Amino acid sequence: MVGLKPSEMPPTTAVKFLGAGTAACFADLLTFPLDTAKVRLQIQGENQVAQSVQYRGVLGTILTMVRTEGPRSLYNGLVAGLQRQMSFASIRIGLYDSVKQFYTPKGSDHASITTRILAGCTTGAMAVTCAQPTDVVKVRFQANMHIGNYSGTMDAYRTIARKEGVRGLWKGTFPNITRNAIVNCAEMVTYDIIKEKLLDSHLLTDNFPCHFVSAFGAGFCATVVASPVDVVKTRYMKALPGQYRSPLDCMLKMVAREGPSAFYKGFTPSFLRLGIWNVLMFVTYEQLKRALMKVQVLRESPF
Repeated sequence: MVGLKPSEMPPTTAVKFLGAGTAACFADLLTFPLDTAKVRLQIQGENQVAQSVQYRGVLGTILTMVRTEGPRSLYNGLVAGLQRQMSFASIRIGLYDSVKQFYTPKGSDHASITTRILAGCTTGAMAVTCAQPTDVVKVRFQANMHIGNYSGTMDAYRTIARKEGVRGLWKGTFPNITRNAIVNCAEMVTYDIIKEKLLDSHLLTDNFPCHFVSAFGAGFCATVVASPVDVVKTRYMKALPGQYRSPLDCMLKMVAREGPSAFYKGFTPSFLRLGIWNVLMFVTYEQLKRALMKVQVLRESPF
């Protein structure tokens, strides 16, 4: 057996909330360069006249950024990224089980796929509504728009609010809700179902191998279904005021200029990032839930 034993007591909502945010931050720290490479590949071709650097592939993008901007450029927007995960993942992952239970009819032993999808959409939308400003700032730093504009992360929030209004901090909320509802459903529902089937069929026990397989499958499904919305979201959020009238206008102009294949720009780093991120996050999350419950039981024990 690998990792801590499952707790006899089910984890509380507070344990899931804290565990999800912490696990997501840990996963982000290790995969952030892949996310930055994904953003650069997604916006490539948007402004061919102004763009002097061409990126080719994941490794090529990372090497080019290190050569032209220095190694620290791979972590542009990390502070906003960690702020995002602490608020975003805590809600969409930490509250998933509670919302799923809320939607499950009384007397039912198992939640249906429809119930799980509904729970995933709900927590995904809730998370975006709360964490959207952190995502806007993160994307702008990753897209290299911070040079000469923002002195730091907190200054970016203030500057965007001052120049573009408070609405500027929630720019791209609709495509982001769409994207994250899809991602959350693909990640959480796929992870939930794969894990349940592996345990019910006794192929694996509730430990690291089971969590690894379930998380990898969740990452692949999430990348396939979310990539088109993710590209539109990235371009719209980093766009200058007036560049696009709406997310739909952004999508139509992108297709007209670059063709339908533009929807899957940055797919490889997206998959590498989401696949690795999901494995790191879910494995850490499962262990954190058990560790936190163990601490809670020890604290409540009279001896």
